[in-house]
Amino acid sequence: MKEQIEKIFPVSCAYLPKGIATAERSSSIWSDADSFVKQIARLAESAVVPAYLPDLARVERVRHDLTSTSPKVPLRATGGSIVVNPTLLAVEVSWQPLLALLDNSDVKPEPASQILMFWQNPDGTQRQAAASPAELLALKIVAEQLDPVDVAASYNQPICIIDGAVDSAIRKGLLLSPPSKLRRETSGPQSAAAAAGTFTTAEVFTLQWHITHRCDLHCRHCYDRSDRSDVKLEQGLKILDQMRQFCREHHVGGQVSFSGGNPFLHPDFLQLYQAAFDRNLNLAILGNPVSEAQIEAILQIAEPSFFQVSLEGLEKHNDQIRGKGSYQSALEFLELLKKKKIYSMVMLTLTRGNLDQVLPLAETLRDRVDLFTYNRLAMVGEGANLEPPQTDEYHRFVIDYLEARRSNPIMAVKDSLINIELEQQQHNLFGGCTGFGCGAAFNFVSLLPDGQVHACRKFPSLIGDLNRNTLQEIYHSPAAHKYHQGCQECTACRLRLVCGGCLAVTHGWGRDPSQERDPDCFIT
Repeated sequence: MKEQIEKIFPVSCAYLPKGIATAERSSSIWSDADSFVKQIARLAESAVVPAYLPDLARVERVRHDLTSTSPKVPLRATGGSIVVNPTLLAVEVSWQPLLALLDNSDVKPEPASQILMFWQNPDGTQRQAAASPAELLALKIVAEQLDPVDVAASYNQPICIIDGAVDSAIRKGLLLSPPSKLRRETSGPQSAAAAAGTFTTAEVFTLQWHITHRCDLHCRHCYDRSDRSDVKLEQGLKILDQMRQFCREHHVGGQVSFSGGNPFLHPDFLQLYQAAFDRNLNLAILGNPVSEAQIEAILQIAEPSFFQVSLEGLEKHNDQIRGKGSYQSALEFLELLKKKKIYSMVMLTLTRGNLDQVLPLAETLRDRVDLFTYNRLAMVGEGANLEPPQTDEYHRFVIDYLEARRSNPIMAVKDSLINIELEQQQHNLFGGCTGFGCGAAFNFVSLLPDGQVHACRKFPSLIGDLNRNTLQEIYHSPAAHKYHQGCQECTACRLRLVCGGCLAVTHGWGRDPSQERDPDCFIT
């Protein structure tokens, strides 16, 4: 039995006086683990061993218990709610840092209370750490099924502090969360990547929120110049509450991409930006160049994940589309974003008129932007007056674009049809437009200032109105389901989960996006 005790308490045994350490195997200290811990406590009371040794022995006992009782199967939440990791073991000690002492005998513990935790991660690895106040609060919320909103109010803190503590505990494995409820239904043949499940479950839901239609530009391809009133601040706060609740209930992260028009032209933009941050939502901006003072104002709240602006080609062509001086204004703004260390993105709307300017523009932007990509023109709104590339022209462009991006790291892939050529070249596929082929009404929706919710901003795709229904009701409505199912002609395609074409482009050609495939599809 002595050998077994020494395996459970190797560090504690090293502190035993020589006479005890060499005692007969029949001695009571070696009879079992419980007796060892009790005997160490008695020895400490008599100052025979260091005062911290009883705590150290209990820590070693708990660590051994975790190793011997942990399940051999992956851990997961079996119900619909977040739960405490069933392997979690905790011990309260009066000395620290005892965990450091386990690995370094030179550490000198000092009296100080602490709770130490030991658990098995969902991936099977063993973890140990001293519990922080935030982790203890997260465990309490889940174990006692407390309402995080009420907890935040009791601490006089924004809900992001409480949600953030719970999310952090989930990432560390202290809490187990059910899988995302945003899952794509699948049928028909699939590529190997899709069959592996990589593109079926969304972990983040994005609200592309057009808080205003006010705009300081008048682009020739604008999808919607309709007159809509700005979202009111009070309504905006309710929308953000719904967004937070939707994401918590579906076990996904939430992102709000503020857009317009130009979101900075909304009189309450900074208050809405702050409110989104306070609700633990990731922040992004899709807009036009603004002043340094305006950038400083948002940085006082939180750095956005990215700031996206648009360019439509080289200077002459761009200014024909977006207005005189807009090209230089965008380049100067990109320098400002770099100065402020904000991740910058440039989006281009691909037309027949700028097909030959995309690669030169990408070279111009090489050292100016973090990411550059494009969307194909949807002939909607004023965009109906422009001409898209022909299918064969577009296919040749894709080949050239993929070749150019091999030496230009800012060039990203977004259009789902690119996967057709990647498969042909036997390269790895990517997630398509939103990471799941066309993600319209699946992992994102677009919200207009008046409360209308559309599956995609690039074409009329109304699925509900937040003035009449909740985001939860709208997302699970038959109208939304029709869009996130995509077109019926693509159902049996092997690339469906990473493609599905572009519903907005199909609509722009006067076809039925729920039935007919993208007219630019060049799959064979």
